[in-house]
Amino acid sequence: MYISRTLERFFLEADRHFPVLLVTGARQVGKTSMLQHLQRENMRYVTLDDPLILSLAKEDAALFMQRFEPPVIIDEIQYAPELLPYIKIAADKSKQPGMFWLTGSQQFHLMRDISESLAGRIALLSLLGLSRREMLCEIATSTPFLPTPEIVQARLAAGGQLALNDAYRLMWRGSLPRIALDNDIDRDLFYSSYVQTYLQRDVRDLARVGDEMAFLRFLKAAAARTGQMLNMAELARDADIAPNTAKSWLSILETSGIIYLLAPYAANLTKRLVKRPKLYFFDTGLCSFLTGWSSPETLEAGAMSGAIFETWVIGELLKSYLHNGRQPVFYYYRDKDKKEIDLLIIQDNIVYPLEIKKSATPTRYDVRHFRVLDRLPLIRGQGGIICLTQHLIPLAENIAAIPAAAL
Repeated sequence: MYISRTLERFFLEADRHFPVLLVTGARQVGKTSMLQHLQRENMRYVTLDDPLILSLAKEDAALFMQRFEPPVIIDEIQYAPELLPYIKIAADKSKQPGMFWLTGSQQFHLMRDISESLAGRIALLSLLGLSRREMLCEIATSTPFLPTPEIVQARLAAGGQLALNDAYRLMWRGSLPRIALDNDIDRDLFYSSYVQTYLQRDVRDLARVGDEMAFLRFLKAAAARTGQMLNMAELARDADIAPNTAKSWLSILETSGIIYLLAPYAANLTKRLVKRPKLYFFDTGLCSFLTGWSSPETLEAGAMSGAIFETWVIGELLKSYLHNGRQPVFYYYRDKDKKEIDLLIIQDNIVYPLEIKKSATPTRYDVRHFRVLDRLPLIRGQGGIICLTQHLIPLAENIAAIPAAAL
């Protein structure tokens, strides 16, 4: 079963203008499925996961390019950066759009190699797991989210209701298409295989991890901190690894599309802000598995309930931007007086503040810190609390309680 992805629209538009398109994202988010779904009749498909094909690409890139002439889809391009100079030559010679469709799962090495080889010739796109809009087949309303009444009402009209139990089942199973669309797949078996087959192999490629048990401890320690400010020393201590190792492995999780680091807002006029980012897992199903929650019910009732809800909301908001080809300008706010705002969305010099609460009855007290934004060199726009209320409820001027069903 294929679910249409929001990114398809932006991808096809970019395909009209660029000779090379690269879709990056974590393993199993649906990169290959999307490209094969959009594949033109005259396009070939080749994957570098095949050892024989990979060997050819690395040892004789020129012969590889002759055997697999464009237009072509090349899957997992990060395994053979040797191909990039030849792709550049072919793109410059032909000057035709849509010659090479590439996928990759390790953004850091890809970006470094591409900046040297394909600058100006390539469109870069990011794909995450399925958004709730995509699962509902409502990609028409899957626009970049802002907490304005018009956008929220349009999303609510198409998004239905989201009950507490349904929300946590969604979070517990996660957004990777294979498990999100097939209830018959055993969730624990799927994520156990995912960790062993994909994460450990990719990390071993990047960092040559020798102690797999240490890496698994690190993964679990990181998952336990989703929705929290990052304390590298604590993370390293709990995983029983050196701080430098923790920093290196965290960077790899970020570049592999497993975690997202939300930066604190900083401006020249406000020097009292903390500097540590907040850590979020992109996939709440993986995060719930790593932290040992055995069912949606135990997850909802457990100590991580609020953190998982916040993680899911941040993920949905990120998808609304990245799947539309937009880079989100997201920050959180926290100063040394411990005044905190979960998320700031900044657009056109306007800041849209959001709180995220696992509550059906938010109050004005929950948004008391919004007024600190008036000291910043930005215009304060519409704000809100994304929560489990069933209706859009005004709380104060330009502030509303926003149902999670609007995501």
